Amino acid sequence: MKNTFGSAVSLTIFGESHGPAVGAVLDGLAAGLPVDEEYIALRMERRRARGDGLSTARVEPDRVEILSGVLNGHTTGTPITFVIRNTNTRSGDYAKTADLLRPGHADFTAYAKYEGFQDARGGGHFSGRITAASVAAGAVCEKILEEKGIRCYTHIARCAGIDDAPLSSAAGQFPQDPEPGHFALLDPAKEAPMMAAIRAAGEQGDSVGGILETVITGVPAGIGEPFFDSVESELAHLAFSIPAVKGIEFGHGFALADLRGSQANDPFTMREGRIVTATNKNGGVNGGIANGMPIVFRTVIKPTASIYREQNTVDYVSKKDAVLSIKGRHDPCIVARAAVVQNTLAAFGILDLLTVRYGTLGQKK
Repeated sequence: MKNTFGSAVSLTIFGESHGPAVGAVLDGLAAGLPVDEEYIALRMERRRARGDGLSTARVEPDRVEILSGVLNGHTTGTPITFVIRNTNTRSGDYAKTADLLRPGHADFTAYAKYEGFQDARGGGHFSGRITAASVAAGAVCEKILEEKGIRCYTHIARCAGIDDAPLSSAAGQFPQDPEPGHFALLDPAKEAPMMAAIRAAGEQGDSVGGILETVITGVPAGIGEPFFDSVESELAHLAFSIPAVKGIEFGHGFALADLRGSQANDPFTMREGRIVTATNKNGGVNGGIANGMPIVFRTVIKPTASIYREQNTVDYVSKKDAVLSIKGRHDPCIVARAAVVQNTLAAFGILDLLTVRYGTLGQKK
């Protein structure tokens, strides 16, 4: 398994959905950087389920324990270890259907790779539960970037077929982070219909998906290591580590396919003594390197694979066709909770690229 990512700053994740705990190790940070545990707790609150019909009924406190690497509110320069205890597991929910492959899940591929020795309870290491640990570690990175004038903001661009206001309407002025239990939206009026659509799907034993859009401002031109550690390569790699992400695009993305070069190029111009682009169709990246404009990317989040409707499947032990009726506690939509996961992982990726470029502290802007 490959559970560590990053070049100058690295992130390692560990644990299983129904094990004692999930956790992460963040390594490569200089000594003396501030670690705000209240800030981490706020990020964890945004990811946490509430059993409100919009997310799973598996409600966990998600308290983060920092076991190493932090003293008196600052990094010590050694690896930071985060642990989040699992306190509300119900493994018995999976016992009756343990031999049935859940459509849309990693059950079959995990069985093929690990030959039956994987922890299948609640999805094991493949569960979205593991993202709790990445949020804790990514929150540290996000706070470091904020101190350098770099901000990451992720909103729900679309959910259940309902669109948020376009990013262009924000004119670079992003709203404050949403209160726990609320959606990250540019237009708060879209929250009620999105929530209603999610609840409607859940009541029918089904689920919905959506699109998350992330913008990162303040990144200096020159960040990124082409070809294989380009800005797009690193952020896409991290995005696809989030369960349920099935696609990504930067800037205008796939819409560029229908444009001519004269329409797709971003003309350069001077603004307040700086070289900038008049448009940002390429999402702040040229040749895999940040050009100083906002970095913009979108991901597709598929509908939650765990649904309560009957589905055709296979009993992998008896090798016979079967019908599956899933039990347990599942999200009718993970888009809202995934927003903070994408945001904090993007912050980790940018901090890693900054550290590669400028050294351990990455002080230059």
